Amino acid sequence: MRYVAAYMLAVLGGLENPKNADIEKILSSVGIEADSKRLSAVVAELNGKNIEELIKSGREKLSSMPVGGGVAAVAAAPAAGGDSAAGAKKEEPKKEEKEESESDEDMGFALFD
Repeated sequence: MRYVAAYMLAVLGGLENPKNADIEKILSSVGIEADSKRLSAVVAELNGKNIEELIKSGREKLSSMPVGGGVAAVAAAPAAGGDSAAGAKKEEPKKEEKEESESDEDMGFALFD
């Protein structure tokens, strides 16, 4: 992601087709050492393409993806439509409170020895 972001910064800065050295310069300015294999793959994939068009097509793809919120609503619907008396009968298990010892002897050492 950092390579794509640096590539986009270079394009916004006026370079039509940024090279590896341009991206490395941007990344090194913020203390990031570039991996040459990954950087070369990103540059090869993005060179010659219009960034605005890539962003637009990416947004279209993301807008068609389900975000998972519908699954929880569908799963909760049968429970809400069920017998209300059954829901009232369910009781939460009671939590037993343990007595906490304030002594350091339980742990085998004293804190301020």
